[in-house]
Amino acid sequence: MNKIHLISILITLVLIQILGYVSINYLGDYGWSVFLFIPFLIGFLPPYISGKKITITKSMAYRLSFAALGIACLVLLVFAIEGIICLLMASPLLALAVWLGSYIGYKSTGSNFMNSKNTTIILVLLSLGFTGFDYNNKPKDLIPVRTKIIVNAPIEAVWKNVVTFDKINEPTDWIFTTGIAYPTDATIVGKGVGAIRYCNFTTGSFIEPITTWNEPNLLQFDVQEQPIPMNELNPFWNVHPPHLDGYFKSYKGQFKLTKISKNKTELEGTTWYKVDIYPEIYWKGWSNFIVHRIHERVLNHIKYESE
Repeated sequence: MNKIHLISILITLVLIQILGYVSINYLGDYGWSVFLFIPFLIGFLPPYISGKKITITKSMAYRLSFAALGIACLVLLVFAIEGIICLLMASPLLALAVWLGSYIGYKSTGSNFMNSKNTTIILVLLSLGFTGFDYNNKPKDLIPVRTKIIVNAPIEAVWKNVVTFDKINEPTDWIFTTGIAYPTDATIVGKGVGAIRYCNFTTGSFIEPITTWNEPNLLQFDVQEQPIPMNELNPFWNVHPPHLDGYFKSYKGQFKLTKISKNKTELEGTTWYKVDIYPEIYWKGWSNFIVHRIHERVLNHIKYESE
């Protein structure tokens, strides 16, 4: 890699660090800017800058762009800005945006329109547009996640294990080996509406005031407090990126029990939450997947204890 290529990558890294810092630490946004526009710049700038000085091939453009992405990810890890799991979860978005940026950067090297002045103006306008969009488009609606199982036990026995449950065995599900928090047991103080349920996770406790106590059919609760959703993994340091605080928030939940027969009960668990990370359609897929796995861990334990 020659000097021009190194300079193009260095300029790219400096620019994206500034944009990322402003977006996350000043505007408080993990959104289109962080996961699409900044990766697009990582892809676009190295081949564009190098291509204005020397002739590059399409394959060289891709190598430059993905080398910049690799170095950027390493910087996030070394300087304790981010952890491995969230980088892996974001990697499909990052790779797609970098590839698109690299292709456009390569194509624009021969374009008279994409001169330095026009490029600067376009990038500034896009930066303002993406950060403004993130800042003014916060999630408004709660996202429900429902999970059902059939328990071969009387509804009264299932209800008893819904309200509180003993220590659950260590998980075998791979998702919980990544540092993502998982439930261990549940306790309750009081009985009926106003009682406080504690659903204990590996990172702390969900504090859940009971709002509906319709024994043995329906238990509903709000979420008054919740722990961080995961312990991030980093090979160099203990890290606590900002997205662990308040970007995934559970608001309420319920257990619904339906008697099918004397010794058969349908048990449904529901969680309502918001995820303040964009694109929502992408991150909602991850969060729904994880919440379902958490539900399954609890419901299967209730099923085992009840049967």
